[in-house]
Amino acid sequence: MAALAWLIIPVAAALAAMVWAGWAARTPRATGDPASLAEHERFRAAMERSTVGSGDGPRR
Repeated sequence: MAALAWLIIPVAAALAAMVWAGWAARTPRATGDPASLAEHERFRAAMERSTVGSGDGPRR
């Protein structure tokens, strides 16, 4: 019975690795959410505004 347990552990690990590899290699879904893209663009614009002109003072 102990030999069976030693055999089941690597087999289960191999099956888990195959499931993970299949999940990791899947084709990504298209992200066509306009609200999310607009929010990201607003974030980028805010980050650009917050860094403009900050090079003349000392960095802390």
